[in-house]
Amino acid sequence: MSPKWTVWLGGVLLAAVIAAALYFPALRRQVNKAKDLTEKTAEQARRELLPVAPVSTGDPMVKVKMFWGSRGQEGELLPVIVELPLSRDPVLRAKQVLNTLLAGPVDAESRTLPPDAALLAFYILPDGTAVADFSDEIRTSIPSGIQSEQLAVESIVRTLEDNVPQVLRLKILIHGQEADTLAGHVDLTQLFRVNAKDVAGTQLDNPSPPGSSLPGPIRKAVDKMRQATKR
Repeated sequence: MSPKWTVWLGGVLLAAVIAAALYFPALRRQVNKAKDLTEKTAEQARRELLPVAPVSTGDPMVKVKMFWGSRGQEGELLPVIVELPLSRDPVLRAKQVLNTLLAGPVDAESRTLPPDAALLAFYILPDGTAVADFSDEIRTSIPSGIQSEQLAVESIVRTLEDNVPQVLRLKILIHGQEADTLAGHVDLTQLFRVNAKDVAGTQLDNPSPPGSSLPGPIRKAVDKMRQATKR
């Protein structure tokens, strides 16, 4: 091989070495970047399978049962264990579990309450009667049908029963007002039994029409809620 070809070949090899020295670090960075992106995507997918992490409130973490719908058995509720920071105060505790219930499970098809519904207020009267006031969306956005309405109310009742023993029975209001039904089917003029220890059977079994014969304490709570929603 002539000296001229030797010099040319050496130059080509030197250029190749320099190009490789410049290219491979960039390639390594691209590979590492793709690896990181893949790992992040996998981690994101894993996180999406879990309930949203609760905001730290300083309350102790407690394992609680949330009652959402079951995809396998239509019309049934499935208890799901989640860990939440829960207050020892029964009113705050009730708000925490109901807001988690409203936030819903990861699987949207297992929802029992509309995603845009909100808990506006919650009271527990001395006799164990709770009054929960929900936004209008709980009736306007709920799927039509008696089964979806029954599941909605039952999920609220069973979640309270399992996590707030101070609640014996429940009155549901919509935007501070009494309503005849949730969305045309489930009767909201009644008090819903929450705790088996409740013995106030007459109030539970004989619902009264809106605005008529509600007990005085509940009437005061209703009036209080109405005043709050007008502000």
